Amino acid sequence: MKSKAIRIDRNGGPEELKLVEVEVGEPGPGEIRIRHKAVGLNFIDTYQRGGLYALPLPLQLGMEAAGVVEAVGEGVTHLKAGDRAAYASNPPGAYCELRVMPAKCVCKLPDAISFETGAAMMLKGLTTQYLLKKTLPAEGLQQGDFILFHAAAGGVGLIACQWAKALGLQLIGTAGTDAKCQLALGHGAAHAINYSSENFVQRVKEITGGKGVKAAYDSVGKDTWEGSIDCLRPFGLLAVFGNGSGPVPPISLGTLASKGSLYVTRPTLFTHISTREATQAMADDLFAVVQSGAVKIPIDQRYALEDIQQAHRDLEARKTTGCTVLTL
Repeated sequence: MKSKAIRIDRNGGPEELKLVEVEVGEPGPGEIRIRHKAVGLNFIDTYQRGGLYALPLPLQLGMEAAGVVEAVGEGVTHLKAGDRAAYASNPPGAYCELRVMPAKCVCKLPDAISFETGAAMMLKGLTTQYLLKKTLPAEGLQQGDFILFHAAAGGVGLIACQWAKALGLQLIGTAGTDAKCQLALGHGAAHAINYSSENFVQRVKEITGGKGVKAAYDSVGKDTWEGSIDCLRPFGLLAVFGNGSGPVPPISLGTLASKGSLYVTRPTLFTHISTREATQAMADDLFAVVQSGAVKIPIDQRYALEDIQQAHRDLEARKTTGCTVLTL
C-alpha cells in the first residue's frame, strides 16, 4: 500500500525535504504497521537533516507520532490491530501517513490522551522524564532545590517547567525573549531569565543567594555550556542533551576540578528507551502526570505534512514555542 512521506536524498537545509510516495508492506517479526493521525516535530530532526547526526541516505525523517495500529508481526504481544498508540523511536521515519517499524518503543495511548497530544509529547515528555527523574546530581534533587533549564519555552522546556513544579523543584528557566520568559513562568518556572538582555550566570547567582544550582539542563550547547558550568554549586551536574547553537567543544577535566568537583553528562533518550520494559515504565510515568493535569502538553503550532519545509525553517529560526505537530 502507498503512503505519503517526507524524505531527504542529501544533507542540507529545509529545501532538501521532499514529499514522496513510498510503498509500505506487512510487519515482520517484532514489528507493527501504524497509520499516523499526527506526527511530532523535534530539534533532533534538523540535526539529522543537516548531517550533524549522520545517518545513511536517502532518509525518511521523524522520531515521534501517534496513530492506530493496523497490523502486528510475529512475537508482538503488547499491541494489537486497532490499538491507539504513540511512540518516540529509532529508526527515524515518522514523517509519513503509514509505516512499518519496530514495536518495542511503541506504547498503547490511553483513551484520555488525544492523538495530537500523544504525537507532541512522547519524545519531549520522555526526555523530560529521564532528565528530572534519572539524570540527577550526586546528592539527588529534593523539594526546594534550584535547577537551571535552558530553552524553557521550547517543547521540552514547557513540559519541564510544569513537571519540576509538580516535583517541588525551583526551576530557573532561560529564553531569548521576554514573551518566552513569561510563557515559562506561566507554565511553572520559579524564575525566568532573558539571556539576550541579561547575564544568566549573574542572575542565577542572585536568585540562589550566591550558591548556584544543583543541576543545569542544557539543550542549547555551544553558546551556553560554559555559563551553565559557572551556575553550578559544588558537586553540581551539567547535563547537555542537545546542540541548538552547535555542539559543545571538548571540556578540560581540570575545569571540573577547579569549579567544585563537578559532573558533566551527555545523555540521550534512546539509551534510556533501549528496552521494551524501560520504555513502558517511562511512558507510564509520563501518561500519569499528563492525565493528572499536573503537566499539560502545549501544542502551539500545527503544519500540514506538505508544509514541512516551513515548519523546519520556523523551528530553526526560534519562531516556535511549546510543541509542534504535523497534521495528517
